[in-house]
Amino acid sequence: MKIRFAVPALAAMLMVPAVWAQTGGASVAAAASKVGVIDVQVAITSTAEGKQAAAELQSQFAPRQTELSNMQKQMEDIQTRLRTGQTTLSDDEKARLQREGEQLQRTFQRRSQDAQDDFNEAQREIVDRIGRRMIDVLSKYARDNAFTVILDRSGQTSPVIFAANSVDVTQEIIRLFDQSYPAKAAATTPRTPAPQRAPAPKPATPPQQ
Repeated sequence: MKIRFAVPALAAMLMVPAVWAQTGGASVAAAASKVGVIDVQVAITSTAEGKQAAAELQSQFAPRQTELSNMQKQMEDIQTRLRTGQTTLSDDEKARLQREGEQLQRTFQRRSQDAQDDFNEAQREIVDRIGRRMIDVLSKYARDNAFTVILDRSGQTSPVIFAANSVDVTQEIIRLFDQSYPAKAAATTPRTPAPQRAPAPKPATPPQQ
């Protein structure tokens, strides 16, 4: 099993309504006069905060990915030694390598599953944080621009088959989100200046004879 630590869809686990509608006495079907569509998945991943969160997530899990890659390389090396040493290795050495490979395989599977679970949880927290804010931005945008319905086209079960670019509000919502919630600058640790060395003492001048 090889885990690829990437963020292809921060919005994959976001539970959002399929329809954004203004409340009113008339039914949506009867009152639908201005309809828009949005790709919530693209919107979340394209915000400045979403891009920053994706980069931070990659950096956070990079050491664990490296560890898993190294373990996989070790398992491949053991298999290579067993395959090429069929006629040269002793039975005891073959048994030792076999045990070592099996133990390494169990450790790899456990750590890879733990890493994937932690990654998914961290990803869900990011989606939830950005998604809640985006709901507020989109709702205000819909009210201010007299939209009756805005459909989310990102889900696999989306009812949207075709939508003209003129009714797609994705880029506008990204712009408004970045205005309302600008990404914070990454924290940097100030570099501590190196202590200055005291000047070396000058050699004593020998007394005059």
